[in-house]
Amino acid sequence: MKRQAFVAILAAAFTLPAAAQTTLNGASQFSDEHAFTKAMTRFEELVKKYYGKPANFVLHKNSALGLEKQYFEYMSQGKAVDYAIVSPAHMSTFSKAAPFIDAPFLFRDLAHWNKVLDADLLKPVADEINEKAEVMLIGYAGGGTRNIFVNKPVKNLAEIKGLKVRVQGAPIWSRTFAAIGMAPTVIAYNEVYNAIQNNVISAGENEAAGVEQMKFFEVAPHLAMTQHAITIRPLCFSTKTFKKLDPQLQVAILRAGKEAGAYGRQIESSEDEQKLVAMEKAGKLKRVPFADRAAMKKLVDPVMAAYAKEIGAEQLLAKINAIN
Repeated sequence: MKRQAFVAILAAAFTLPAAAQTTLNGASQFSDEHAFTKAMTRFEELVKKYYGKPANFVLHKNSALGLEKQYFEYMSQGKAVDYAIVSPAHMSTFSKAAPFIDAPFLFRDLAHWNKVLDADLLKPVADEINEKAEVMLIGYAGGGTRNIFVNKPVKNLAEIKGLKVRVQGAPIWSRTFAAIGMAPTVIAYNEVYNAIQNNVISAGENEAAGVEQMKFFEVAPHLAMTQHAITIRPLCFSTKTFKKLDPQLQVAILRAGKEAGAYGRQIESSEDEQKLVAMEKAGKLKRVPFADRAAMKKLVDPVMAAYAKEIGAEQLLAKINAIN
């Protein structure tokens, strides 16, 4: 009996190194088909390639661990989620400037957006988030152009006046949409479908991937082509987790994060038009040309300038505007 116990203890001792192998947990609100999930899968592949040693990755998909807001809180606490792609709107508790990098009418077009990211202009925001939330922004995905999905066709400023539209939680979204003349309301992302179905709101705004994934076209089949924002979706990593890792793994994570973010941008920006065409061909939604984008921007510009001043992001806005 004693011999058996000794053998069991010995066996356990020899299996300890394997059990102690690093396991990193990721989270996605979406399925395998979504650009965010694809970017995080690429991140895992690249980390393993650059690290060259065994490392376990578990990516929890389809909102199994909640929504992006919870992912960010978990990463900040250093528990449950180690990496995830999160909308900057969910970082506003820790950094007032975070939602600003994703604000409406900040970027002129995709070319401008790419140049801003390549110039690393967002580093001061990333530094602030790391300091206050203990979450690192290790790469930048996104690239979807956001439009307004509505339960009726709207073609101009007059027709969207008073429109009840769901916006993200960051104050800049409510302020800009109110300046345009709409009636913005903050509703949880997973409740938007029902809110439109029950006439609590008439519209929401999203990029093509989100409209497709959440089937918003079923309740709001008209897509007003306002092109009011191009998304920035940081690939985040828990600083608390990062500090505990092997230095070689840290290097691999930083390198992989940057590349996986760029991969995510390339996927989403190229898939955007393809998804809209496919949904339109299938009769799921109808794109409605919007005549007054320039007029919308004119109404929003003073709000953006005032907000930048309020949160100390005047220099950031000036640098973004200065890039040609």
